[in-house]
Amino acid sequence: MVDIMTDKQFDKIMQMIRMVLDGCKDLDEAKKKVDQLMENSKDKEE
Repeated sequence: MVDIMTDKQFDKIMQMIRMVLDGCKDLDEAKKKVDQLMENSKDKEE
């Protein structure tokens, strides 16, 4: 099955990424925060 992302969903994801990046001092910190969000998302799916 192919999932298609709507423009609204894409915009929401980009807003969330921007919020994460705004609070980071450097790229490594941003990567860690994104990894944590991805892990939290995976935990909720299971």
